[in-house]
Amino acid sequence: MTPDTANIACRFVFDGAVLFLWGSGAYLWLLVPEGLSDCIWAKLRAVRVAAVALAVIATVVVLPVRCAMLGNGWADGLDGDVMTSVLTGTSVGTAWAWQAVFAAFLLVVTLLPLRQKVAATAVVSALLLCGLSLTGHAAMNDGWLRVLHRANDMVHLLSGGAWVGALIPVALVLSRLGDSTIGADALTALIRFSTAGHVAVALVILSGVANSLLIIGGLPLDWSVPYQRLLFLKIALALLMMLIAVFNRYGLVPRMGRSHAAGKALAAGTVGELVIAACVVALVAWFGTLEPFPG
Repeated sequence: MTPDTANIACRFVFDGAVLFLWGSGAYLWLLVPEGLSDCIWAKLRAVRVAAVALAVIATVVVLPVRCAMLGNGWADGLDGDVMTSVLTGTSVGTAWAWQAVFAAFLLVVTLLPLRQKVAATAVVSALLLCGLSLTGHAAMNDGWLRVLHRANDMVHLLSGGAWVGALIPVALVLSRLGDSTIGADALTALIRFSTAGHVAVALVILSGVANSLLIIGGLPLDWSVPYQRLLFLKIALALLMMLIAVFNRYGLVPRMGRSHAAGKALAAGTVGELVIAACVVALVAWFGTLEPFPG
């Protein structure tokens, strides 16, 4: 495996883990009634532990990977001088330091009481996502335009994560709709997700368009450039997710009280959104390492 490929893998693992931790934590903290929230949070324990572990491991691994990329291959990956130069003299090093600090905080959060743990997981994961805008295409401009681009990128990451990261707990909430004790809370949680989802999707669209304008000056229509080709595919998949979400909300949710099949279709649609979301994260991890213009 080349350092470039390893970097893409680290980006995919880290981004996917933190998007899940942010979206699920924010949803269960802010939108789900407390009793149901505690139940779903407990059900997610294995997934949460895995996500924290993957985020920390990806953080540890990506530093020597970046050193290998900036140096002369894997031989420089663990070279002390190269590592020091990267940490102290590059934006990559600054971004990694931010990532390392808050990845360590994720481990500390696991020791907190339950309700504090949910909120703290959401906050720390949000800060980790914001740190992704410190490097890459969001940092390609100078002055106020760089500040604007980074802020817009943060909005894109947080709104997208609030949507896709909440899909796993939403699937678990769906399974509680028929429960005589917490079914009403489950319905409340789904309605709140739907309302918040409208806002999140709108922000994803607006910030995504702004990102495209800031990076390439328009839409990704030059398919001879791998970056633009992959970005176009990402946009197409995101639009497909939005269509599924709209159909779920307006086609299936109103029928759930009258049709058992509607509930099954809604669950299947949510799983479909999750699969597409994973593909989107993989694409972003890939084209985020590419040049947006022809070489």
